[in-house]
Amino acid sequence: MTVHVPPQGEAPTFHHFIDGRWVPSATGRTFESRNPADRRDLVGRFQAGDAADVARAIMAAGDALPGWQATPAPRRGEILYRFGALLAERKEEIARAMTREMGKVLTEARGDVQEGIDIAFLMAGEGRRLFGDTVPSELPDKWAMSIRVPIGVAGIVTPWNFPVAIPCWKMMPALVTGNTVVFKPATDTPHCATLLVEVMAEAGFPPGTVNLVTGTGADVGDAIVSSADVDVVSFTGSTAVGKRIAETAGRRLKRLSLELGGKNAIVVMADADLDLAVDGILWSAFGTTGQRCTAASRLVVERSVHDRLVAMLAERAASLRLGPGLDPGTEVGPLINEAAVEKVAAYVEIGRQAGAEVACGGAPVRDDDLAHGSFFAPTILTGVRPMDRVAQEEIFGPVLSVIAVDGYEEAVAAVNGTRYGLSSAIFTRDVNRAFRAMRDFRTGIVYVNAGTIGAETHLPFGGVKETGNGGREAGHAALDTYTEWKSVYVDFSGRLQRAQIDNQPAGDEPGAR
Repeated sequence: MTVHVPPQGEAPTFHHFIDGRWVPSATGRTFESRNPADRRDLVGRFQAGDAADVARAIMAAGDALPGWQATPAPRRGEILYRFGALLAERKEEIARAMTREMGKVLTEARGDVQEGIDIAFLMAGEGRRLFGDTVPSELPDKWAMSIRVPIGVAGIVTPWNFPVAIPCWKMMPALVTGNTVVFKPATDTPHCATLLVEVMAEAGFPPGTVNLVTGTGADVGDAIVSSADVDVVSFTGSTAVGKRIAETAGRRLKRLSLELGGKNAIVVMADADLDLAVDGILWSAFGTTGQRCTAASRLVVERSVHDRLVAMLAERAASLRLGPGLDPGTEVGPLINEAAVEKVAAYVEIGRQAGAEVACGGAPVRDDDLAHGSFFAPTILTGVRPMDRVAQEEIFGPVLSVIAVDGYEEAVAAVNGTRYGLSSAIFTRDVNRAFRAMRDFRTGIVYVNAGTIGAETHLPFGGVKETGNGGREAGHAALDTYTEWKSVYVDFSGRLQRAQIDNQPAGDEPGAR
């Protein structure tokens, strides 16, 4: 099934996917998606959905729910496996489309698609597992067990920075456990979402099982979150938006998974391998142009190696080549849009006003070859204090704030001294200190002698404090978001047995005399 058949010479117009069909929006309105490396390049026009479109999608998901729940979980897993295989076949095509629409360099886009493939295969296997517990009963001739059951219709609201991986992280566990899905992608990456759903349709998910509605958060996202017929919501995005979603979902006691902001730190101790640390810091700070929730936006470095490390970093960062992500020589792509450029520039100025110095970068790049894109130079700020705004607030761009400390305890205080707690890292040759960091860093992910990015799909992903609400994505922990526990008792004694009464006749209680 394909959706793109544009008239010759015109940008294609794409549609919602509801109940197994590609359909226009009830509004009749569309919005544009453009290449952030060259805003003259129009990727396509997409449906500007509203509450009526969401209602249609939710109804389709609800109608499909009984049949999908009744489908044996191993069979559901087989469809996930087929999806993963088809996604692998189209990996290069979808990666190139992602680079065009979102901007990340092609090697990273391939990795993004690969994460989708990996989680599809991982969750396909869960279709033959979905473990519960069998435990001995306290009464004779009685069987006791617990099983997972699906919650219902899942609302999936995703960001633009991982436009294939994150939707797959959410939809694969939702679907294998027997839920149906209404999927709202970010307005900056609707084409990636459309391609992803094309592959899902080809894989054989039944009509209504997966539904795609494009549009704004106000028009589509809010309608999904507030609907009484959506039973579970999974959202990845900013902490501010996550809090508003939590308020709305909380009024309906709706199951909610939030993966929100980060202000991740890399600690470099004096005994570290500085060459390795530089590699890890550059990748973590400037990979995906700093547009990752796990990006390293703080460098906490022991003072005795501060100047040397900053000099090494500034030299390397200044030499990074900016450009379109499809150019094989590009190392850093564009920011997602001009609003992001303005935000990053504003934060650099905030840092300057607070006394920070710019070791490299610090400004948008408007060279002739890049004049039509949203580019910002990789930036290192030195002289930053732990409580400065640039050390506390999520910038979501290629800006690294350097904080000098006098030892390990001060480094721990700096790492933990934010309202976020997603990812952290330490570079050290001291194994004892490494294990202390694993214990002391208050983050959901800790790396030793590696950067802060690079999650693997078979381990739980998520953070603490205002990074989320305690849920985890990926790994078998992801199943918890989309399932309820049901306890089942089977009494084959042929008589009424009263738990806590008949198993402890009078005078037989433990300790009785």
